[in-house]
Amino acid sequence: MRFRRVDGTFALLFTVMLVIAAGNTALQSVLPALGRSLHAPDSAVAAVFSVSALLWVIAAPFWANRSDRHGRRAMVLLGIAGFTVSLGLCGLCLALGINGWLGPVATFIAFVAGRVIYGTFGSAAPPAVQAIVAGRTSREERTQALTLLASAFGLGTILGPAIAPYLVMGHLWLGGPLIGLAGPAFAASAIGVVIWIAAARGLPRDEGHAHGAAISYPSIGGQGTGATVTAATAEETSENIRYFDPRIRAWIVAGLIIGHAQAMTGQAIGFLVIDRMQLPPVEALQPTGLVLMIGAGASLLAQWGLIPMLDLRPRALVLAGAGLGLLGCVATGTATTLYGIAMGYALISLGMGFARPGFTAGASLGVGAEAQGSVAGKVTSVNGAAFVLGPSIGVGLYEVWRPLPYLTAAGALGCLLVYAWVATRGSKQP
Repeated sequence: MRFRRVDGTFALLFTVMLVIAAGNTALQSVLPALGRSLHAPDSAVAAVFSVSALLWVIAAPFWANRSDRHGRRAMVLLGIAGFTVSLGLCGLCLALGINGWLGPVATFIAFVAGRVIYGTFGSAAPPAVQAIVAGRTSREERTQALTLLASAFGLGTILGPAIAPYLVMGHLWLGGPLIGLAGPAFAASAIGVVIWIAAARGLPRDEGHAHGAAISYPSIGGQGTGATVTAATAEETSENIRYFDPRIRAWIVAGLIIGHAQAMTGQAIGFLVIDRMQLPPVEALQPTGLVLMIGAGASLLAQWGLIPMLDLRPRALVLAGAGLGLLGCVATGTATTLYGIAMGYALISLGMGFARPGFTAGASLGVGAEAQGSVAGKVTSVNGAAFVLGPSIGVGLYEVWRPLPYLTAAGALGCLLVYAWVATRGSKQP
């Protein structure tokens, strides 16, 4: 696929989006093993990512607006720098903790500082990347280009957990300090340095006059739904829609339940593999990566294959997704083998792959053209908000009883089935 005047620039920006998402999810996938190795409470490990996600949700709209005034190129470089410094600091403090040179409390505090940098500054790059691409494409090319760009972010959330087990490193030299589970953070930071240099040298000074939109926090299971592309391509809106406007209220409620169910179950899956398989933390990385890859593949199968083929309407997508997710949550929570966990999590991911685009499309169809940008922004923020509290809730429930986050998510999805069946009856359909 070629876009006028964008080929080299687009490839670079695609890589930026891919790396920012992959680095975060790679670290997220090894964090359960890291937490267990450092004897940190499971809930404290999840809280680190909740803090990062909260700051991302707050900062992303700020950077999206600031790039219009202070330049897209500068915001891209700031975002990559934030990513690079954050992952480097995380790797350093984790390596110090692994080798016993830093106590568990000090290690945790330093790690939180690294995640704060990622959430605050890493979110500067995606909206500016969108704006550069939008400004250098024609209106006919723009949606296609931004959709492909968004796929890089989604692909990164899959690629990170897939490659993380292979980035675990040994001793720097014979008898020297052990890098171990800090390896993925160091590797991502090193790649960030290379990308920053390439962006500083290769990004154009002529940025155009288009705008970008905030993007949801890149998290395991958090593949995009297309709302960000809608927000970035929408005309200036004259109508600002409230979150619980009667036209979109049912879809927003559905999005909140779906997102939290996915965040709760995804964050706990690493701990579940360690405990159910009774494996040492390091040895659990590859089985965990396998489960996450199968889940991501199921989600992409729904979004890229089954939805276009079946041509389901938004209401059907939400109902089918909630039903499949419910079954998957019960199966995962009660599984005792790796095969059972993987198949259950694949079913959860398949259901979420149906439901997330369903509530996005339903909200979009509920309003007219003049409110599309506002609704898309609300949908994006709902997607991101789910990963603020969802992980901490899921892991907190896991500490009480291992199946509890999955059974709680199943109960919430069961309630959603009833609510969505009633609340979306007679909703506007294509």
